[in-house]
Amino acid sequence: MKQIKTILGKIKHKKTAFTLIEMAVVLFIISLLMLLILPNLNNQRKKAAATQSDAMVSVVQTQVSLYENETDDNDVTYADLVSDKYLTDKQAKKAQELGIKISGTNVSK
Repeated sequence: MKQIKTILGKIKHKKTAFTLIEMAVVLFIISLLMLLILPNLNNQRKKAAATQSDAMVSVVQTQVSLYENETDDNDVTYADLVSDKYLTDKQAKKAQELGIKISGTNVSK
C-alpha cells in the first residue's frame, strides 16, 4: 500500500508543466477564435461609421432647416451655421470630412 502511494505521489509530482502538444492545441484554438472574431469587429466598425455618418447628415439637415426658418435665407453654408452657433466648429469639420454637402437648404452625402 505504501508503495502505491509513493508511486502515485511520484506520478502526480512529475506533471508540473504543460506539454508541447497541449500548448500547440491552445494556440490553435486561440488562432481559430481570432479568425472568427476579427472580421466581425471590422464589420461592426464599418457599420458604426455608416451610422455615425447618417446621424451627422440628420443633424446638419435639422440645423439647416432651423437656420432657414429663423433667417429666411435659402443659401446656407457651414460658415453661416457655425457663426450663428447652429453647429460647433468640430461638428462642421467632421461633416465636411464625411463629405456632407449643403446645397441651398438640402443636405446630402
